[in-house]
Amino acid sequence: MNLWLGTIPAFLLVTIGAIMLLKRKRGLGLKILIGANALVLAVSAVLLMSALNAQPAVAATTSLAVDTVPAGAGGTALIAAAIAVAGSSIGAAIAVAYTGAAALAAMSERPEMFGRAMVVVGLAEGIAIYGLIIAIIIIGKA
Repeated sequence: MNLWLGTIPAFLLVTIGAIMLLKRKRGLGLKILIGANALVLAVSAVLLMSALNAQPAVAATTSLAVDTVPAGAGGTALIAAAIAVAGSSIGAAIAVAYTGAAALAAMSERPEMFGRAMVVVGLAEGIAIYGLIIAIIIIGKA
């Protein structure tokens, strides 16, 4: 079994224990949760640094052509595409939350504002589509 999959139950037990302590002793439970989060952050930082410092694998025969893509470039493009989609989706979610709340408030006072309000909410949702287009372009170039 993978080491990281084996740590999931341990973190789950710590979280459940901290939640139970939060109900009884607020200060101690909060300290345990902060400690567990700090531990997860430190381990993920170590993993990120080891992944960024890793060298690409090289085959036994090292006949490199001039037009070859370096190893790992495809993976980097996928990470870049994921960041583009995730960032634009989070931005769209925030924009839709604010514009949707304002649209509902406007429609509660004047129901004929429905069409205009939905256009504004749709424009806010377009941000996620832009991120998806950028991701497709990035993957296409990799």
